[in-house]
Amino acid sequence: MSARPPAAPARNLTDVPTIPVGSPLLLLGRGSDPATERGVLCPGDLPAPDDPNLRDRARAARAALGDEVMVLGHHYQRDQVIDFADARGDSFELSRQAAAAQAPFIVFCGVHFMAESASILGREDQRVILPDLAAGCSMADMAEAHQVVDAWARLERAGVSDATVPLTYMNSTAGIKAFCGEHGGAICTSSNAPRAMQWAFDQVDASDPTLPAKVLFLPDQHLGRNTAVLSLGLDLADCVVYDPWRADGGLTDDQLRAARVILWKGHCSVHARFQPAMVAKVRDELPGVQVLVHPECRHEVVLEADRVGSTGQIIRWVEDAPAGSTLAIATELNLVKRLGEQHPDKHVVFLDETVCFCATMNRIDLPHLVWVLESLVDGQVVNEIRVAPEVRRNALLALERMLSLPGTGQSLAAVAGAAAAVA
Repeated sequence: MSARPPAAPARNLTDVPTIPVGSPLLLLGRGSDPATERGVLCPGDLPAPDDPNLRDRARAARAALGDEVMVLGHHYQRDQVIDFADARGDSFELSRQAAAAQAPFIVFCGVHFMAESASILGREDQRVILPDLAAGCSMADMAEAHQVVDAWARLERAGVSDATVPLTYMNSTAGIKAFCGEHGGAICTSSNAPRAMQWAFDQVDASDPTLPAKVLFLPDQHLGRNTAVLSLGLDLADCVVYDPWRADGGLTDDQLRAARVILWKGHCSVHARFQPAMVAKVRDELPGVQVLVHPECRHEVVLEADRVGSTGQIIRWVEDAPAGSTLAIATELNLVKRLGEQHPDKHVVFLDETVCFCATMNRIDLPHLVWVLESLVDGQVVNEIRVAPEVRRNALLALERMLSLPGTGQSLAAVAGAAAAVA
């Protein structure tokens, strides 16, 4: 395929029509459910991945669109995509970047729930595009809205719902965020999870000493457990795991009444693979190594680490480490490789010897990015992510509660006027 000639100057794309997405396909090939995180097949003629002119085509399309588009790249993205990002960051930081952007089109090189979050936080006249709709998130898929509704009904039957506040990790669908907003709960990130969880406990009337305050933590059990035990000082016995695939969640009424934290049975497929034996092995092989892990890792792995922190914290720790430091990192491999390349004066290694990319994040590649950018140049919007108004309104309530926490940052009212949608 030959390179496209330089495109004409960017046009006003306000009234560009949306091309409908067809051919829904679950990642496991079982039926159709395009409303969830589970990915669907992207229609359209993608450029060949071996096209030697892909980078030139991406640059030409990006230049033609000018200020009409902002490209966001998550830290876990592959290098060929992140090179074209106007901003890099974690999911929440990129959503705030999108909300503050003047561009009417946001191309979000991340996964589905991230694009949803950008749509929720962004202006109503902004249009958010996900280059490949099959870029979902296995963790977000582990908590579907109807399952959480059923779980809440289970808490009501056990007589504990009035003492429970739902708290969802940012890595969840818009529907789960909206559920939390509607039921007096909030959203958290990996860095503010301790503040958010303490806030949730504080919302419960403690007048009944026989019924302790509870948090229903969605959808990552490991982040919830690590936050409750290591940050808030609770015992492991205070945490129970609700399994949506078992009758009554696999818990008795007495277990639910005694629990302080009800953990959803979900996990990150990347971070959950790290094991304590990997920490022991790297310490044997690299004396003096510092082990840095993400709080989505298993509790027993976090206990063996030197530091546990969010993606942003891990990046800062590597940047601040003195020259000659040896650092073993338990998070997504694209980021670890990039950190090693950016800091050649330090020895940065991946904790697991086995390659472990985020498979769904890696569905976003240069051919898909070129496709969506060239489609915009040609006057078409493909793969637009939209959130229903009622879902957006309730999700914004949960986001506003998170942003009101001390030390979290500016409120939605300061993020491109998004709080106006709550009213």
